[in-house]
Amino acid sequence: MSYIVILVANRQAGPLTQAMAERARDFCAGQHLNWLSPAQAAEFIVKNPPDIAQLQMVLEHKALDVFVTKFRGRRKAVLVADMDSTIITAETLDEIAAFAGLKEQIAAITARSMNGEIDFATALRERVAMLKGLDISALERTWSAIEFCPGARTLIATMRSFGATTALVSGGFTYFTARVAAELGFDIHRANTLLDNGSTLTGEVAEPILDRDAKLATLTELAEKRGVKLAATMAVGDGANDLAMLQAAGLGVAYFPKPVVAAQVSNRIEHTGLTSLLFAQGYPASAFKGDTES
Repeated sequence: MSYIVILVANRQAGPLTQAMAERARDFCAGQHLNWLSPAQAAEFIVKNPPDIAQLQMVLEHKALDVFVTKFRGRRKAVLVADMDSTIITAETLDEIAAFAGLKEQIAAITARSMNGEIDFATALRERVAMLKGLDISALERTWSAIEFCPGARTLIATMRSFGATTALVSGGFTYFTARVAAELGFDIHRANTLLDNGSTLTGEVAEPILDRDAKLATLTELAEKRGVKLAATMAVGDGANDLAMLQAAGLGVAYFPKPVVAAQVSNRIEHTGLTSLLFAQGYPASAFKGDTES
């Protein structure tokens, strides 16, 4: 079995040079060096997957992400993406809490949940209960400040143009996933439903809670609908709630991950943007659709 090693540099920190790429190839006993984007992304074939941490140590570039994936079936038919801190820059529940003067308190619970220190469903119910009575205008005000992570639009546009099914699956709320999915072009979206009485939040979330098991179930369901194996799927996320789908996907990539995730997922984006998920699948920059931010 052959593998592909992909190097992606953050160009703001300097170019990926020919010498660096060749050094990486030789360190891994690789062959067939190919450039996906000049001075930014290169790949080569290896017989045995290298240790990513060791490979990064031999390279001079300080802002370089390295991915290793199987040579066969690189382009994935299904993408399942987390939303908060993955497709968008914010944790939406924390931002809603700011309008209740509770951002620090709720963000502290969020951080513990994201790192797997407390049960996700319990933490979600606890945080939502703290927002009881908050005017629902806080949701629109939160949405108006949302920003997308670099490369999000290009990632979805490109994968859809090549026939992939794209799904936004979040432990957050449908109020936001519906808007993000519509803006970026996701095929489907799933999340939790935040309940209100027409004017204020009730402090409740609809059951059942969409958690890590539901994310994994969505990945499996979409693969079955497409008639493909899990090897033909990709997942991306940052928190403990994403671990199950990241580990089950054919290519699971952690995006600026929390420590508990970084310790268990070797393919990580820690320096670049979401277009690195395209490079990891072998798409050259010339094939990208939409905007071209890295």
